Amino acid sequence: MDSILIKIFATALAFSQVTTRPDEVKTEFDAVRDRFEVAQLLSAGCAHMRKAFDIEDINLDDLIATAMDDKEALSSEIKALKGLNLADLHVAYRQFCKVEKVEGSPFDLGQVTAFYNSAVKDLPDAAQLKHLRLPGTSVVLDNKRERLAEIYAPNNRRVWVKLADIPEAVRNAFIAAEDKRFFQHTGIDERGLVRAFIGNFTQPGRPQGGSTITQQVAKNLLVGNDITYERKLREMIVASRMERALTKAEILELYLNSIYLGRGAWGIEMAARSYFGKPAKALSAVEGALLAGLAKGPNYFNPDHHPERARERLAYVLGRMQDDAMIDAAAAQAVLPQLVEYRPTRRDFGFHFVDHIAREAKVVAGLDTLTESSYTVHSTVNSALQRIVEATLQEGLARYELNTSRYKFEGPEANISNAVRLIAADPRATEPAWLVALKTTRLPLYDVHWESAVVLENTRGKRGHAINVGLTDGSILPLSTWSAAIQRGLKPYDVVYVQVREAKGKQAARADLRIRPTVQGAALVLGNETGRILAMAGGFSYPASQLNRVVQSLRQPGSTLKPLTYLAALRKGLQPNTLVMDEPITLAPIGATVYARHRDFWSPKNYDGSASGAITLRRALENSRNLATAQLLATGLDASAERGLDRVCELAMEAQLYKECTRYYPFVLGAQSVRLIDLAAFYAAIANEGARPQPHAIETIEQDGRPIYQHDPHAVSWIGLADRASFYQLKSMLQGVLARGTARVVKHLSPYVGGKTGTTDNSADAWFVGFTNDVTIAIWVGYDNGDGGRRSLGRGQTGGKVALPMFEPIVQAAWELHAPKTALNGPSREAMRQLVTLSIDPYTGDPAPAGSGRAFTEYLKRDPSGRIDDTQFRIVSRAESNAYRGGYDGDDGPFQPWSYDNRLYGDNRPPFPFPNWRLGPREYPSWRGYPDDEDRLPRPPLRVDPDYFWRRLN
Repeated sequence: MDSILIKIFATALAFSQVTTRPDEVKTEFDAVRDRFEVAQLLSAGCAHMRKAFDIEDINLDDLIATAMDDKEALSSEIKALKGLNLADLHVAYRQFCKVEKVEGSPFDLGQVTAFYNSAVKDLPDAAQLKHLRLPGTSVVLDNKRERLAEIYAPNNRRVWVKLADIPEAVRNAFIAAEDKRFFQHTGIDERGLVRAFIGNFTQPGRPQGGSTITQQVAKNLLVGNDITYERKLREMIVASRMERALTKAEILELYLNSIYLGRGAWGIEMAARSYFGKPAKALSAVEGALLAGLAKGPNYFNPDHHPERARERLAYVLGRMQDDAMIDAAAAQAVLPQLVEYRPTRRDFGFHFVDHIAREAKVVAGLDTLTESSYTVHSTVNSALQRIVEATLQEGLARYELNTSRYKFEGPEANISNAVRLIAADPRATEPAWLVALKTTRLPLYDVHWESAVVLENTRGKRGHAINVGLTDGSILPLSTWSAAIQRGLKPYDVVYVQVREAKGKQAARADLRIRPTVQGAALVLGNETGRILAMAGGFSYPASQLNRVVQSLRQPGSTLKPLTYLAALRKGLQPNTLVMDEPITLAPIGATVYARHRDFWSPKNYDGSASGAITLRRALENSRNLATAQLLATGLDASAERGLDRVCELAMEAQLYKECTRYYPFVLGAQSVRLIDLAAFYAAIANEGARPQPHAIETIEQDGRPIYQHDPHAVSWIGLADRASFYQLKSMLQGVLARGTARVVKHLSPYVGGKTGTTDNSADAWFVGFTNDVTIAIWVGYDNGDGGRRSLGRGQTGGKVALPMFEPIVQAAWELHAPKTALNGPSREAMRQLVTLSIDPYTGDPAPAGSGRAFTEYLKRDPSGRIDDTQFRIVSRAESNAYRGGYDGDDGPFQPWSYDNRLYGDNRPPFPFPNWRLGPREYPSWRGYPDDEDRLPRPPLRVDPDYFWRRLN
């Protein structure tokens, strides 16, 4: 038996059951025992169908006789009959419809039942559609209540609307267009099938299906869209069962919310917004009729591309509505209604942040997914600042690799030569073909904030390659590259990323090639008081890597964790001018016995390998001295180094940096990995004198205009028993990191910013975390190390050289877009009750006359009697301090041999002679930066981009 006839008769078997005995539909027949029952069902189904032909006043026998007169011509013209043997079909008609005895019938009912049984096995339960709410589209708004993003599952960009909120005229339009007898049939409309059958005979072309609205819902939601006989017969049975499980109103509501209507819109509500810029409840009858006409084929009848087809389809729908007395003749004028401009939603920023929104909604609001319904999420992000943070991180990572010669050019982003050729052949084109092709090309890294450019010319002359590129604004500029191999490898119509350099003085405008970096990074801008995430960049590019390194990665923080140890010291009662020895120290492993291995002992070193003797806590933190920090742990926090480590660990967990602290001494130098977002929250607490905000990206979530979640604005925890004085002292010390320490390359920011650089072992991680009065900005740079190794950033690549250069553009943007630039606040009233100011010598910590020499104003705590609690020599005695200084006479100091700027503390003497490479204009901040104690090892010379975008003159 021909396979197509097997499928047709299996479908007929399903049709017969749902139309003649809908309450007793069988989904399995025995090929032998049920043979007679199957034959009877086929005959009953045929008799039922003949009645539909009679009602439509069509003589089925005459129609078949006409068809049989020219079987080949008919089957070749009608797509619905392709591959069908009409002679065999006629035999079947005689056997089952005319109930004639046919000798040698070619039909094997066993094969029919076998196909039927297989097709309808494991049918979905129609009752599951009862009260079903389809996936919806959630809208994310930024902190200015402007639309940032839509979140929806693929093929489900919809907003659910209740049937009662859809105008009756609009409902009638869909019924007239798709299922005239919707309220009369029980899932299958025999008369609709007849009309489709006749239409396919008389108007060969696009085949008509004859599916009811119920069948379309079954297809869309339960049985799938496969164009197969299996799907069709499953659809019939499920549609029949739906009619008994759901009301007509429920089926219609499901239909109007599930259909695709073009312009990326699923359902009537999203379609109304996309085509007319209004909700479904505001649609007119004509607007509803246009949308109803699209249900048959949203691409074929698309009013944007095929207005004539759309107008004809609109006229058809309005005519059907008029015939059914749904509208009068005056309302049936087929004039296309005014459409709003269609702008596909293409976002080019904020992808890591929006991903984080979805995860946070699950944690704080218990929503498994934001696509289960339509929500409005009011987020914390500042969209303008978010763009700048992303652009700064992308440029900074690329600059790092360019300036360390680590870049690797792996070819252009695309080649558009084929598109250019096709556009050039179109006589209607009014712009250059390359420009049209470039504008319509979406590069793989769609969130990179460089400009795309197409190579128009690559010629070689006496001076080398001359490459010209075209930009999306139509301009043509010369392209600068860094490698002859890159120049040779670029071909006409290759598309690359560029950074445009505007003309300046005698220097003409040009485009500088930009190359995808291998190195990764992350950046976060956090509101200090509120904990609002104002901007979040989780990596170089979201399409390249969805890992959000702000919240999903753990990295060693290095020296950015040192403030924790110094906070513990200040809480212990020590002062910023307390002296500690910066000299070698070896600590036995915790719980060690006399048999401990030598390699288990801890002997830290300073980055530059030096030791400076007795120095103040302030200088130790400002200049990130490892030995001083280890000595402080061993002698300044408690009776032993082990108990001192316990104090730091307790504080770390109180600050919510860790849930558990790894008890080994390198912890105090940042050896235990941390999340960037938790580190930023700790620094925000320093800015707040101990109040740690709860970082969050969601302010409120609404559903149908009703709030279902709201962030607690009072979600703040105090660290350190609200010891605000200690926190302010730490804040002042971190301000000194910029003024005099490892971040002094940006010392001009020190009145406004405090912060700390960080570099981990072998330069695997580079950090800078800085805060203003209003925001904390955390930046990390490193390699993902997915292979289990720890790839170094390179010799001498510290946080001050790799991460810090990205800080200033971000903080300047934060001052412009979020809160104005202000000097860091002094101590609060509560803190000042415990503090007193004293002019001291910063090198020794000794009191010094105000305004003299290196005099510096320090904030020191009072003792119970109200006087200064003098702890200067609590750890290091005065005798030890003087002995190590070697007779310090006030004109020199322990830092003199390596200090490159003796004016840092107000000294008016001429500066220490600068090396030649620092004379004249320089990069700002330079990737090389200033030499400091984090960069004392010799390095090979690095190539520096002369147009480095953080440039500044001395």
